[in-house]
Amino acid sequence: MKLGIVGLPNVGKSTLFNAITKAGADIANYPFCTIEPNVGIVPVPDERLDKLAEMYEPLKVTPATVEFVDIAGLVRGASKGEGLGNKFLSHIREVDAIVHVVRCFEDSNIVHVDGSIGPARDIETINLELIFADLEMLEKRLDKTRKMMKSGDKKYMSEIELYERIKTGLENGTPVRSMPFTDDETAMVDQLFLLTSKPVLYAANVSEENIQGTDNRFVDELMQLAGEEGSEVLVICAKIEEEIAQLEDEERLLFLDELGLEESGLNRLIKAGYKLLGLMSFLTAGQPEVRAWTIIKGTKAPQAAGKIHSDFEKGFIRAEIVAYDDLIRCGSYQAAREKGLVRSEGKEYVMQDGDVTLFRFNV
Repeated sequence: MKLGIVGLPNVGKSTLFNAITKAGADIANYPFCTIEPNVGIVPVPDERLDKLAEMYEPLKVTPATVEFVDIAGLVRGASKGEGLGNKFLSHIREVDAIVHVVRCFEDSNIVHVDGSIGPARDIETINLELIFADLEMLEKRLDKTRKMMKSGDKKYMSEIELYERIKTGLENGTPVRSMPFTDDETAMVDQLFLLTSKPVLYAANVSEENIQGTDNRFVDELMQLAGEEGSEVLVICAKIEEEIAQLEDEERLLFLDELGLEESGLNRLIKAGYKLLGLMSFLTAGQPEVRAWTIIKGTKAPQAAGKIHSDFEKGFIRAEIVAYDDLIRCGSYQAAREKGLVRSEGKEYVMQDGDVTLFRFNV
């Protein structure tokens, strides 16, 4: 999972990035201090791995990971190259989903590029630049497809009709992710790699005094806008997350308890990202290694095996699976097998979150 952190300059993107990756990205109170994207790989918190490690005592425990990309602050005119915009937009094109950080706090010491706080206006600024970039790309695709249609192949007609419909929607300010498509059309849209087709999670960056985001008119404004487009909002305080990141595990739990938070913003962000992209994890466990593997919900057993190694998919015979909860309840794999809880599944089996799996294959 690759998440791109975007937003206007000085909304707290790099502070949030530092907090969740401990990568030490440069932070400065002026636009474009982030020119090349900072990248951080973060382990996905999964307490199931700890329980399996206690059971198997492996040499190695490997969690699933999320890649966060801190993309420089976009400004008006980015789609035309303002503020190195074209370069920044190309970085967005490479991520799976967008975490759009929106400033929801006032602080006279931190400059806002538009002089005041306004979530709806800020989001519109970013969305318009992404829409303009998509329109430019779509025009090029339309020109190319129209030329190809002159060959007489009617298949290009349906493509042109789809592109024209997308173009009209974009011109009306509608991002591609909010447009309805059939399954066949979705497959065609995916090949366009449009920026506004990427799912978005809004991160409302609030002040340290308002970490729950309650009675915050900026958060309310963001919630309403996100609700209208079917997106989710995660209330987070980048400064607090930065403090949490510096603490050891036990201190972190105490600090979160003092703040009245059940878990860190990082954990909530990763869970929201998994939900946004329809992801889940299956597990493998043994003496050499206990490991979590990220797959898309609906993935069948052979394709899940291919995540480990392509040979596993090519030579797939069967998957021996026990549900994580059943395994923990039984206390050992052998006990679960004796109780008939270890199942042998074939090529059509759809993997479930938390399946502890052993793949049988032959190449």
